[in-house]
Amino acid sequence: MSSTPRSRRAEATRALQPGHRLRLLKGGAALFDALVCAIDGARAEVMLETYIFEFAGAPVAVAEALERAAARGVTVRVVVDGIGTGAIPTEWASRWQSAGVRWAVFNPARGWRVLLPPRWRRLHRKLCVVDATICFCGGINLIDDYVDLTHGELEQPRFDFAVRATGPLVEDAHETMTRLWLRLQVAREARQIDFAAALAAVRRVAEAGTDADDSSMNAGDLSPSPGGEGPGLLAGLVLRDNFRFRKRIEHFYRFAIAQAKREIVIANAYFVPGVALQRALLRAAKRGVKITLLLQGRYEYFMQHHTSRAMYGVMLDAGIEIIEYAPSFLHAKVAVFDGRHGGLATVGSSNLDPLSLLLAREANVFVRDDAFGAELRAHLLEAVKSGGERVEKSAHGKRPFMHRSLAWLAYGAMRFALFATRHRY
Repeated sequence: MSSTPRSRRAEATRALQPGHRLRLLKGGAALFDALVCAIDGARAEVMLETYIFEFAGAPVAVAEALERAAARGVTVRVVVDGIGTGAIPTEWASRWQSAGVRWAVFNPARGWRVLLPPRWRRLHRKLCVVDATICFCGGINLIDDYVDLTHGELEQPRFDFAVRATGPLVEDAHETMTRLWLRLQVAREARQIDFAAALAAVRRVAEAGTDADDSSMNAGDLSPSPGGEGPGLLAGLVLRDNFRFRKRIEHFYRFAIAQAKREIVIANAYFVPGVALQRALLRAAKRGVKITLLLQGRYEYFMQHHTSRAMYGVMLDAGIEIIEYAPSFLHAKVAVFDGRHGGLATVGSSNLDPLSLLLAREANVFVRDDAFGAELRAHLLEAVKSGGERVEKSAHGKRPFMHRSLAWLAYGAMRFALFATRHRY
């Protein structure tokens, strides 16, 4: 049964809680530095999940920090996706095992098996929780900003965001990560793990006060930034999985779009919204909301590149502005809805496409705070100004026949695949 606007409003009200401190992190370099700082300050537990963990370049510092933490007795658990990362390199498997790092691979697949529908369910969220007091969430994989696994070295860094958070949402992140870890251990009949002892250690850290949080907040680059952080922000962690939260992220997007009165700015790497999400955007445009879509301008993958362009026509006809980001790969999954006027902002891992909204495990942080929204909005508008290429309605309608054919071929293939897996989108 589809949710009503009233139920989506109630859901958003329950999910957003006060008492958060948030810091916006732009790019992998900022995230990796913040992760290393937090992990080096860990006293009881570090949990990390990511789609890609590339053991080369800048992310090596994170791998080393995890190794150091485990070596000094901190419980360290890492989960990587079976397609995005696969098996841990032999050298690092040996180093982590010697230090005591525990890791698991989500839904591993190789060869032709990746084409089977059950293998389409991926761990796409990027989460890290340290001592049950600090949470990192966003769209940034553990891969160097200047490297693409398919296209090689990049001249400009990948465009992406994450947030560092303290407050009630950390408990939600810790719970969902613990649930997944336990499930993976049971699934592979792994050795027994003393979770009671680990959780008891985490509780001791939490009961001891906020010393761990305060020390990391005051360290180096993690000092508060104007507009990005403050006491008591209203925020929440919104998850998507195939069990309890099948439509939750999409519902939040639709709620935020419906509430917007002035402006919507969405930056999304793979933009192929379903019918309900399309209608929400078109209704917003019709009532006079200025909508800007900052989308991937570079060719990355055939299906995503061409399918997203099948969406352009209806958006442009409605007066929605489409900007393609050209300097590097746009990997962001963020949005601002009336960011300076009491609206919402979100930073997370979920694309607005069927893989994210129907199949993958995703995590987004939604925030209601003018200063945070204004900071994120400023980054997006700067990207529009300095690196964006506006898609003109007239030029889009005159694309070569081959380009138009590929767009609809890709879109048709996507719809057929969804039909085959009995998903409505």
